[in-house]
Amino acid sequence: MDKIKILNIDILATTQQELLHRLNKGILITPNVDHLIKLQKDKIFYDAYQQAEWVICDSKIIYFFSKLLKQSLPESIPGSSFFTAFYEYHKNDPECRIFLLGAAEGVAKKAMERINQKIGRNIIVDAYSPSYGFEKKTEECKELVRIINKSKANVLVVGTGAPKQEKWIVKYHKDMPKVNIFMGLGATIDFEAGNLKRASAFWREIGMEWFYRFMKEPRRLFKRYFIDDIQIFYYFTQQLLGAYKNPFNKSV
Repeated sequence: MDKIKILNIDILATTQQELLHRLNKGILITPNVDHLIKLQKDKIFYDAYQQAEWVICDSKIIYFFSKLLKQSLPESIPGSSFFTAFYEYHKNDPECRIFLLGAAEGVAKKAMERINQKIGRNIIVDAYSPSYGFEKKTEECKELVRIINKSKANVLVVGTGAPKQEKWIVKYHKDMPKVNIFMGLGATIDFEAGNLKRASAFWREIGMEWFYRFMKEPRRLFKRYFIDDIQIFYYFTQQLLGAYKNPFNKSV
């Protein structure tokens, strides 16, 4: 499968349908603009990316940028849309057993109930909302691993935000040998629970879903979108001019 280099990561040039057919094992990460900015400064996050078998374009903005390169991405695959497509694709597959980890207290359980009712079977075998800062609490992390293993899930969806979810998956995935697929999917659990409403197809198609989310949570998202992520235009321009350098590999 071809890969497109965007700044310092390689993104798979795949369609959602092809991904659904081929995804049966490994770590899946869905980079967006915010990820790309963090990847310029966070070495541990960057190292986590190097361990992911499936790096999929989550962002229309990244997709549009790829059109300026010699080889472009065939489409963007937002993680939230992909997860819905994933469990619908495996609707009648009894060997697909999903665990949801993330969101605020009770939200993951609500998402589990809604998905199972929608699908008509218990495709989500269990769900858990960890405490704030859980990733720094070794005992809680060990307990989470125990709960996930006990559930007999073979797909784990972690929705605790980047870079926390990616770092956690990479750190603990080897302790969950029965889990074949690990997905870091941000706010997906909140969307599935109905706690957050996704932008309409129109907003998504024109690459403005980020602005829709900003309007819903302006105080929380202002810094991310209008101070941090705005730097992407500088980095993209550097790549187009052939002047971009990977901060973690001076030879690149």
